[in-house]
Amino acid sequence: MGYIIKGEKHNWELVIGLEVHAQVISKAKLFSGSSTDFGGGPNTQVSFIDAGMPGMLPVLNGHAVEQAVKTGLGLKAKINRRSVFARKNYFYADMPQGYQISQYDQPIVGEGTLVLDMPDGSLREIGIERLHLEQDAGKSIHDLHPHKSYIDLNRSGIPLMEIVSKPDIRTPEEAGIYLKKLRSILRYLGTCDGNMEEGSMRCDANVSVRPVGSTELRTRCEIKNVNSVRFVMQAIEYEARRQVDCYESGGTVDQETRLYDSNKGETRSMRSKEFAHDYRYFPDPDLLPIEFDEAFVTRLQGALPELPDDKLARFTKDFGLTAYDAGVLVAEKENAEYFEEVAKGCDPKLAANWVITNLFGVLNKRGVEIGDSPVSAKNLGRLIELISDNTISSRMAKEVFEAMVETGKTPDAIVEERGMKQITDTGAIDAAVDKIIAENADKVAQYKSGKVQMLGWFVGQVMKATQGKANPAMCSDALKKKLDA
Repeated sequence: MGYIIKGEKHNWELVIGLEVHAQVISKAKLFSGSSTDFGGGPNTQVSFIDAGMPGMLPVLNGHAVEQAVKTGLGLKAKINRRSVFARKNYFYADMPQGYQISQYDQPIVGEGTLVLDMPDGSLREIGIERLHLEQDAGKSIHDLHPHKSYIDLNRSGIPLMEIVSKPDIRTPEEAGIYLKKLRSILRYLGTCDGNMEEGSMRCDANVSVRPVGSTELRTRCEIKNVNSVRFVMQAIEYEARRQVDCYESGGTVDQETRLYDSNKGETRSMRSKEFAHDYRYFPDPDLLPIEFDEAFVTRLQGALPELPDDKLARFTKDFGLTAYDAGVLVAEKENAEYFEEVAKGCDPKLAANWVITNLFGVLNKRGVEIGDSPVSAKNLGRLIELISDNTISSRMAKEVFEAMVETGKTPDAIVEERGMKQITDTGAIDAAVDKIIAENADKVAQYKSGKVQMLGWFVGQVMKATQGKANPAMCSDALKKKLDA
């Protein structure tokens, strides 16, 4: 029945909604021409607008608008051809304007759907409530001085897409799958790099619990700015148990914003949760509404790349892959492209197995992405061709692959250098088989008496005699023919 927390009074289920802040891939900020590059020196990428200087007027970045619409299309969401920027009024030291330019009741993207690929092979639809554009705040740094805080405004004004799910998520696992799928779609679209470590994708998790069977939406708590998928799942799990314990002991849950401490594995109160009216939203008087026609949307729709769900369907249909293998390959765009290059001209199922098992194993061990793979897609494809045409055996191929990883050489060069070509000459195999049979009369008698499993022993002896170079299938056929004679 899913993820249920058992209590003394009730069994409880989770109600989870996620708000993802995705940094738009753009060279300039949302309302200024300042750079968005990560890692610049403090306060080196700040314009007068970003610093909140009086009298400075914002100029909308049209590319950021296109990126938001593309993302909405990728989420199969309603594109609102008219949207309005609003001022969200609150004070932080790292937000010099005293307000954040965001979108309130008229966002650029409306309702959509994100489909989760569950581990059991089923599909689960999660509703998207909205996507709106907003500017990021700066960054407060509290650990550089014992008595002072430092402010870095490089991030101030960077364009963000806030993607808000409906409260359809029911387990920490679903939350993790949702975030990974959303990140995959954003990367395919080229609208956000999804790099949570650099802060270009951050998640706020809204968590509440209710007795199983209930349909009410109880008081929720928002866990703010969690920067990894694993931490989001851990934070939800802890917060759900905290709320259940609170209700079970007769207490109430207060609506508040909480932080997740990954070192202690717990959430803690940050502040009481504000309501929309606390921000005193009003349309920004310095910015006109965003308006565009259907031709603008159609143009962007026509330029969309093949997205993960469509690619998965194609991989299963055209390449005959299992849904699981296809899902692993399409999760990251670069992995899917690498696989397709490997599979050109060779068995796609064998190609998928080598990429997922052998190559990914090496990449994980080395802690690198596929872009830094020590084996090119062309060379891995050639290795698979050598297996398919019986130049080398599968066992030999593993040795060749290890050498490719270490040296970067082509499989042909390694096979030639090491004299690893498989023996497929029937005369040579027959000679080796005759010799093994002649030297092992007792084993032959065992086979003929009914111990047919001895065939494997004979194959092993022939392989040993040929230094592993004989084709195993041909050895088996030759042995069976002679032993059964």
